[in-house]
Amino acid sequence: MTPTALVLAAGRGSRLRPLTDQQPKPLIEVAGRALIRYHLEGLAAAGVARAVVNLGWLGEQIRDQLRDTPVPGLELHFSEEGWPALETGGGIARALPLLGDGPFLVCNADVYSDYPHQALLEKARQWPDNTLAHLVLVPNPDHNADGDFALGSDGQVQDHGERLTFSGLSVLHPCLLDGHEGGAFPLAPWLRRAIARGRVSGECHQGLWSDVGTSERLAAVRAQVSG
Repeated sequence: MTPTALVLAAGRGSRLRPLTDQQPKPLIEVAGRALIRYHLEGLAAAGVARAVVNLGWLGEQIRDQLRDTPVPGLELHFSEEGWPALETGGGIARALPLLGDGPFLVCNADVYSDYPHQALLEKARQWPDNTLAHLVLVPNPDHNADGDFALGSDGQVQDHGERLTFSGLSVLHPCLLDGHEGGAFPLAPWLRRAIARGRVSGECHQGLWSDVGTSERLAAVRAQVSG
């Protein structure tokens, strides 16, 4: 069975205000396409047949647009969080009943990258025993100069060493969140617990990547893509 994808689209995008006061961040356009559609269309092109989108801030706009203009070949489901949303860990936990028992792909809707969705799908299909997460890391941008996690020469993610930035692209196993109590909570502490047990792999993507978190970064991505 083809793994399911989860596209995280519940956040407020407060650093992009006032642009995101009336429009959810995942619907902001780059080169004429909403950010979230780059992921959904990329997932469909890679062979993913089913995706879940979690909804929070102005989520009805995302749901309505995707229902009005669906992505061919992609069966969509929605995980409703309301507002305030549940943070990354809580949002994933809420969506787990829709994601199945095996590893699933995760994409932050506000990330723009040329990392191939096909590569995430292949990671999920060839999932190693004892692994709880696979993270795509990138060189540290100026706004996250200290990075998040280190990557060992054996492809294992570490909590110590020269750090890279977590891209928001990953493959996770439902067992990563075993024992969660629901509600709003961050993902990072759960990843660090799994890292300490040697159960998180990773890779470094050297290509195009931006989390489109501010108006300056949005302008830079738009200029790079149009150029």
